[in-house]
Amino acid sequence: MAYQTIRQEYLQIPVVTRAYTTACVLTTAAVQLELITPFQLYFNPDLILRNYQVWRLITNFLFFGPVGFNFLFNMIFLYRYCRMLEEGSFRGRTADFVFMFLFGGLLMTIFGTFVNLVFLGQAFTIMLVYIWSRRNPNVRMNFFGLLNFQAPFLPWVLMGFSLLLGNSIIVDLLGIAVGHVYYFLEDVFPNQPGGGRWLRTPSILKMLFDTPEEDANYNPLPEDRPGGFAWGEGQRLGG
Repeated sequence: MAYQTIRQEYLQIPVVTRAYTTACVLTTAAVQLELITPFQLYFNPDLILRNYQVWRLITNFLFFGPVGFNFLFNMIFLYRYCRMLEEGSFRGRTADFVFMFLFGGLLMTIFGTFVNLVFLGQAFTIMLVYIWSRRNPNVRMNFFGLLNFQAPFLPWVLMGFSLLLGNSIIVDLLGIAVGHVYYFLEDVFPNQPGGGRWLRTPSILKMLFDTPEEDANYNPLPEDRPGGFAWGEGQRLGG
């Protein structure tokens, strides 16, 4: 019974959030069980170009370090804000959400080459947080019961917290920068005088991830209608 409940809850998670968080957890579990090592996962342009180890373009976004506070902290924020984006401003637009993943991942990969970052998962999480925070500017946030602020300050609060823990803020700045580029091109620039949409989701992604809209003029057979055959029409309550 417990298994069925857990399975049902798991399947209710939006598909992109479910796939990404599951991949992160499984990758970390594989490292913990010593089935693979971080040296097989990290971002290395030379190994990608010369040894054709192209999987590193993906795996460097899936590993957040060994199981511990940093891993749990990142996974909570990743799951929470990825899901809120997918169920919020990207609801019914799975292809656009996947395109945002690809666009953000590409920019981070390019920038990561110049700042010598070997794992970009944390930066990707900050990007998701940044985009959500800019699209929900009026939401009030509470950080560990200590700070109250508006949502757009959340990425900067997280960066400050990371600094207090002694971590490099380069990763956070990269996530904020990429998130701002996407937000500007998608939400700001198209609404400016003389602006336009530079980011367009490829039709192949729409074909793969978006279900076609139902034909408003389609009249299903009686057996296909909700409730089966219409043996008689009842009166609406209150009619």
